[in-house]
Amino acid sequence: MKKTWIAFTSVIVLSFITLIWIGTEVYQTQPPIPDTVIVKETQEVLYTKKDIQTGQNVWESIGGMEVGSIWGHGSYVAPDWTADWIHKEAVFMLDAWAKKDFNSKYENLDVENKAALKARLIKDIKTNTYNEADKSITISQSQLAAIKENIKHYTSIFSEGKEVYAIPKGALTDTKKLEQLNAFLFWTSWAASTNRPGKDYTYTSNWPHEPLIDNTITKGSLVWSGLSIVLLLLFIGILTYYYLLNHEKGDLVTKPDSDPLVNLKLYRSQKALLKYFIVISLLIALQIVLGVITVHYTVEGQAFFGFNLSDILPYSVTRTWHTQLAVFWIATIWLSTGLFLAPMISGKEMKYQVFGINFLFVALIVIVLGSMFGEWLGIHQFFNLTANFFFGHQGYEYMDLGRFWQIFLGIGLVLWVIMVSRHIIYGIRKNDESKHLLIILLISVLAIGMFFFSGLMYGENSSLPVINYWRWWLVHLWVEGFFEVFATVIIAFIFSRMKIISTKTAGRVSVASASIFLAGGIIGTLHHLYYSGTPIQAIALGATFSALEVVPLTLMGFEIRENWNLLKSKQWMQKYKWPIFFFLAVAFWNFVGAGIFGFLINPPIALYYIQGLNTTAVHAHAALFGVYGMLGMGFILICLRFYSDRMWSNTKLKRAFWLLNIGLIAMIVLSLLPVGIIQAYTSITKGYSFARDSELLYSPTVQTLKWMRMVGDIIFSVGIFYFCWFAIDETIYNLKRKITK
Repeated sequence: MKKTWIAFTSVIVLSFITLIWIGTEVYQTQPPIPDTVIVKETQEVLYTKKDIQTGQNVWESIGGMEVGSIWGHGSYVAPDWTADWIHKEAVFMLDAWAKKDFNSKYENLDVENKAALKARLIKDIKTNTYNEADKSITISQSQLAAIKENIKHYTSIFSEGKEVYAIPKGALTDTKKLEQLNAFLFWTSWAASTNRPGKDYTYTSNWPHEPLIDNTITKGSLVWSGLSIVLLLLFIGILTYYYLLNHEKGDLVTKPDSDPLVNLKLYRSQKALLKYFIVISLLIALQIVLGVITVHYTVEGQAFFGFNLSDILPYSVTRTWHTQLAVFWIATIWLSTGLFLAPMISGKEMKYQVFGINFLFVALIVIVLGSMFGEWLGIHQFFNLTANFFFGHQGYEYMDLGRFWQIFLGIGLVLWVIMVSRHIIYGIRKNDESKHLLIILLISVLAIGMFFFSGLMYGENSSLPVINYWRWWLVHLWVEGFFEVFATVIIAFIFSRMKIISTKTAGRVSVASASIFLAGGIIGTLHHLYYSGTPIQAIALGATFSALEVVPLTLMGFEIRENWNLLKSKQWMQKYKWPIFFFLAVAFWNFVGAGIFGFLINPPIALYYIQGLNTTAVHAHAALFGVYGMLGMGFILICLRFYSDRMWSNTKLKRAFWLLNIGLIAMIVLSLLPVGIIQAYTSITKGYSFARDSELLYSPTVQTLKWMRMVGDIIFSVGIFYFCWFAIDETIYNLKRKITK
């Protein structure tokens, strides 16, 4: 074990040194926000730094990433405002010059004249005019005219609404805020179209793909994409060899002929957790309802089967709640599982454990309802910008809730860490063969509590590259990193208590698995930041290490086989059939959703063209629900199985399991993936702005594919109904029973 722990420690230390180093580079080389934006010919001040920074706050207040996207991050119905701004600005300038010089539109010119005007445009747009001395940016009179045309266009969209973008009328009516919003959109486009000092690529490494200004993929992105694929193949081979060489070397265990946990005595704190499962089931159901409404806005814009629901619940609200509730219910299940297992680890119930569980339950209700209401108020402009930051909508996908609710949630997590950790520490002090398993469990519990606070590392006026850096610490490291380590150890602990594997082997395997996963996962965080105003090092390291994230997922077939063999090993294992079936589904979706569809968008060459398209939604649904959702459901079932003293009817769970998986496959295969492929082809051949344009998204073919999603959605929703029905029914039954300890 000593070598295994050395490897684990080395991975953690070296990985975070690298990630923090990239963070310092982000701070030092991010695109500058100028004190002034000046028109060269007239010295007129168009924008100030305050305009741009306040404009970012305005964008956040209307929903931010839930209303289109910036630099490819956000929702899919409205355009990517950066790409759209750049394309419209380029077309306007080219047409203005073509009319002045040739009395014709640009597209009607011959090749030679087109080339001349395009070269002129590239020089005007891509030349970096930022003056370090007075911190100003200079623009030409021609660019000013294009900017003013864009201002009129975007002012109209956000004030008058646009149905095909699912933006309601009156989304933003304050004239000053509209001016500031346009200042922010201008700055994001400037950073994406202006070359870094001394470089031949922009601050966003030439993203988005825009042929009119020669924004094409960089040589570095191509090189690192190729290397990532080579490394993927190399390490798949190495890991497969290592697995085949060592997977039979665990301590031999004679599986018992009867369930070792059949006489498990439950504690009062464990019964106190039952009410969580009812609330979780209701949150799951609500999330699915909001998902149905959200996806329907993509085909009707403002309506829900003819009813103008957007006056009350605009797309930005329903999508916020849909994504946020997914994180809430999945995280709550995992945290509840930790609290459930805590007294099993220590063999005793600690003082005030029931009080803590009840306090966290009330806090959960307050945070969920309070943050949702605050987001609704924020998007409807009931708050000023500072109040919106703290109590309304922060504007960033998966962490939209206001800072106050974020801090409140963080305090709850600290309490959870204390409540679970004290049981684990008590178990470690027994110094038995479970020691190493419990140490890695303790590390994951502490990390879950600690890394949530990475979401508090930026402020109200922090720049977009800095916010995105810390945002992915939370979304990737917290959710996809340490929560996944926690889940791995939890399953190993449960199986060891069932005497399916030895406790010693479970500890060794858990530490080794965490080392392998985090070796790619920590630095792999950077694959979210290729084109977010970050330095080129983010592409190099992100591409290399995100490929390593996929490596362990290629062995999921072995895990599926071993879990399947568990069910056939002893008759009493049939009692745990459905929890194990959901763990089987996790392994399948880990390979397909996180592995295949994850790597589909991970290499720089792929993400350059398909970031923020429906290919991202494929990965999000297959990985977030397929892996984390299914795992959470498996945890609910294993906890209820320990609680329950009655045989389970297979009907509800059988229908739930198969309908959920078939529905998820159907929504991906019939709709999300085909739409994503069409968009990807358009992005590669014409430019990114065309792939996000309403002309494509509302074309007959794409609209048909969107409607086809109903097939998968209906099947999936029925599966959710059966699961929630079973979970609530079984929970109510157990609430009525007496618990002996």
